Amino acid sequence: MSVEFDQILIEPAYRKVAVAIGARILSRSLREGDRLPPETELARQFGVNRSTVREALRELESRGLVKRRPGSKLMSVSRPQHAAIAEGVTRALVLHDVTFMEVWEGLTILEPPIAELAARARTTEDLASIVLSAERFAVENADTEKAVHRVSEFFRCIGRATHNQVLGLAQEPLLQLLEPSLQVMIDKVPQARSRIATAQRRMVEAIRGNDHEGARSWMAKHIRDFRKGYEIAKIDLQHRVTAE
Repeated sequence: MSVEFDQILIEPAYRKVAVAIGARILSRSLREGDRLPPETELARQFGVNRSTVREALRELESRGLVKRRPGSKLMSVSRPQHAAIAEGVTRALVLHDVTFMEVWEGLTILEPPIAELAARARTTEDLASIVLSAERFAVENADTEKAVHRVSEFFRCIGRATHNQVLGLAQEPLLQLLEPSLQVMIDKVPQARSRIATAQRRMVEAIRGNDHEGARSWMAKHIRDFRKGYEIAKIDLQHRVTAE
């Protein structure tokens, strides 16, 4: 009878340093804007080489937990931005061969409740941003790249109007995948731009009037129109989305 054991994994010292600093940040012992001690001081406290500390700080910086302020040699605690976090999720979804259909289904589930909450929770400043976004699409939609960017930005403005960070973060990867998929379709459907502009205008009206049911209904119709557009353009919804 033979007895076998798994090998013990030895964690690099820089990762232990990164974990220790990261734990302080996540526990809020270190808050956004707090400056970390110099590398030499951190090396002394951890009992490691300065190069080990530098590598740990690089790892934390790549995760958005620390950053170097302009003109300063010291690292400060920061918060990862939604777009940066979502980029990692977007890349993972692309590598998992996410399809147009899956993106569309995600939007169908997520966006109508976001529009409803935005109509309830929006501020005057939120409404101004949403209105401006719709106006920009109306003016700049001749250029395909600008048009699809303005579409996703309109969704983001509505998402921000919910004042719910969880919804904003859940929404962002889908919007990053929407742009390349919409870019394939929008020029093949002559009425696509006018229908998008109409839907945006009606959602603006609903959100302005705090009409949460109207906002939800028009958002649902808007998302259904995307699928109709793919079908009119004869685009296979099982087609895989590729990164921009």
